[in-house]
Amino acid sequence: MKSAIVLLSGGIDSSTCLAIAKDMGFGIFAMSFAYGQRHGVELKSAQNMASEFGVKEHRIVHIDLAAFGGSSLTSPVMDVPKNRTGHDMSSNIPNTYVPARNTIFLSFALGWAEILSCRDIFTGVNALDYSGYPDCRPEYIKAFETMANLATKAQVEGNRLTIHTPLINLTKAQIISRGESLGVDFSLTHSCYDPAPDGGACGECDSCIIRKKGFESAGIPDATRYTAKHQ
Repeated sequence: MKSAIVLLSGGIDSSTCLAIAKDMGFGIFAMSFAYGQRHGVELKSAQNMASEFGVKEHRIVHIDLAAFGGSSLTSPVMDVPKNRTGHDMSSNIPNTYVPARNTIFLSFALGWAEILSCRDIFTGVNALDYSGYPDCRPEYIKAFETMANLATKAQVEGNRLTIHTPLINLTKAQIISRGESLGVDFSLTHSCYDPAPDGGACGECDSCIIRKKGFESAGIPDATRYTAKHQ
């Protein structure tokens, strides 16, 4: 059985990506990150999803992106934007963008892949229903894959690495439908950028809005536990 590393945040996209990799016959090594994010509750969702799909190993890597700030996801003095319109989401990059986050995450995955003699990395990046993050675009992934195959001993010796992005051109509704068909229990996932202390989703951040719209468009009940005002 070939092995693959799956970047697993515990959200809809990464959980569906995990299910797809499993369905393709890969043995899964999952990697998550505690990077100083305010929505650290997502790591529990990642652990639950890793357990549900019987991954070979789940690593939670601790890094401190909060040391640099620059994002409302890692800075306690910046507010997460709420109730943005679809036009707002498609026309400007919000302060929830974490500088270089996907580059850092993929670099860690690349290092682990070399240690494991693994040639495949899966990431749930999406270029449609997202908030304009530059490191979710196909051209970025292609460039990183090119770099990866120049930068490491394993790849220079002929073990070419492939970065799989099976969700990159799907809408959130399509991702949810695909995940459901593969047995993803979305009640175990977490999307909210600014959850309540008890983990309840705010219902107003970009991620919550996109999640709610995705379930509605897919015609699938949303099992998300929102705060009282959005129940």
